[in-house]
Amino acid sequence: MDTEKGSASLYSNEFDFDVLELDPPFSPERFIEAIAAAEAAGYDNLVIDSISHEWGGVGGCLDDLDTIAKTKFKGNTHAAWSALTPRHRKFLDSILRVNCHVVATMRSKTETAQQEGSKKVVKLGMKSEQRDGVEYEFTTVLDINHETHTATASKDRTGLFSNVDYTVIDDSVGKKLVDWLNDGRTKAEIDLAHFVLVAEKSQSFDSLKSAWAEAYRSLRDTPEQAKAQEIYEARKSELLPTEEAE
Repeated sequence: MDTEKGSASLYSNEFDFDVLELDPPFSPERFIEAIAAAEAAGYDNLVIDSISHEWGGVGGCLDDLDTIAKTKFKGNTHAAWSALTPRHRKFLDSILRVNCHVVATMRSKTETAQQEGSKKVVKLGMKSEQRDGVEYEFTTVLDINHETHTATASKDRTGLFSNVDYTVIDDSVGKKLVDWLNDGRTKAEIDLAHFVLVAEKSQSFDSLKSAWAEAYRSLRDTPEQAKAQEIYEARKSELLPTEEAE
């Protein structure tokens, strides 16, 4: 579901996917209808890029607030939320209840505040352009650094990304999530299996060392750590000349 004026087509040479280009008005009901259509069509995965439009886009919740306030509540925007909040809640519920995997993106902006007793404005960090608290609805929230194309987990119920300094966004992220959803193993067992796979595919010591650094952080103080260490040392000796390995 593309609300970004057809920007999904920029990736058509890299991925095979179907797209619904959603144009304004970005009302909660239009998102709900599109999500239901994806489920009815039998899709296993739905990417919504982005849900910020449901909140702040043309015809979205904030855009509708003034209209509702003027027409139904004599200009009282506080009272208008009583009509708007249930519609927004239904939109979030449609994401939570749909029978497929959902990846939703949100725009973000720098949040600032004026210091008390001062004219100085300070940066508080990045804030998603959606209603406050929306991140609590998702299993995992990854905040992406647009310069490095890496991400840090601001929320992660899976535990897959919480103990790492950063996560490289590639297809392995989706694979780890699906493995977590479908596998009865513990997180440490899954992390060990992932490291074994990466270690076997590593063609240089640098890539192996990077994978080991991630595995060490995620497996620290677990029984699987010793096994990962053993695999790391064995693969290291294969990739480095004997004298270097020593």
